[in-house]
Amino acid sequence: MKETASTIHQYLTFRLAQEQYAINVGSIKEVLGVPKVTRIPKMPDFMCGIINLRGTVVPVIDLCKKFGIGEVTHTPDTGIIVTEITPSADSEELLIIGVYSDVVQKVITIEPESIEPPPKIGIAIDTAFIQGMGHVDNEFIIILNINKILSGSELLELQAEVAQGQ
Repeated sequence: MKETASTIHQYLTFRLAQEQYAINVGSIKEVLGVPKVTRIPKMPDFMCGIINLRGTVVPVIDLCKKFGIGEVTHTPDTGIIVTEITPSADSEELLIIGVYSDVVQKVITIEPESIEPPPKIGIAIDTAFIQGMGHVDNEFIIILNINKILSGSELLELQAEVAQGQ
């Protein structure tokens, strides 16, 4: 049986704008340094461009810009987390996207009982993107639902750009 993101309790942690976030490892293909990103004209500000990953065109987004919390600070620690997202619940198709992170940290285990629902107030980003708040070592980690990061129209725009780039 293939494990899905809902059955895997391991998460890759990373930092954005001084906050700690996590994505389920079941949705992650790999982590890269920052290769050359080719900008695409007329794309939304948070869509940074595309990279060539072994012959595959991969769109790259800046989650800080998407969440309205500034932009990723480019340092030697900056990385791109290459993820697979499911555009819709009834879709079998996977879309590969890269997301910038200020710093990629480590893989940790967060058991379901240590995950609380997202708060209704007091968080800098729209809670639609948040799967939950992981409680680890007296610290909260914002667990992202990578499949809900982009709206339907944003996904269509990305898919069109990827199709043109290939």
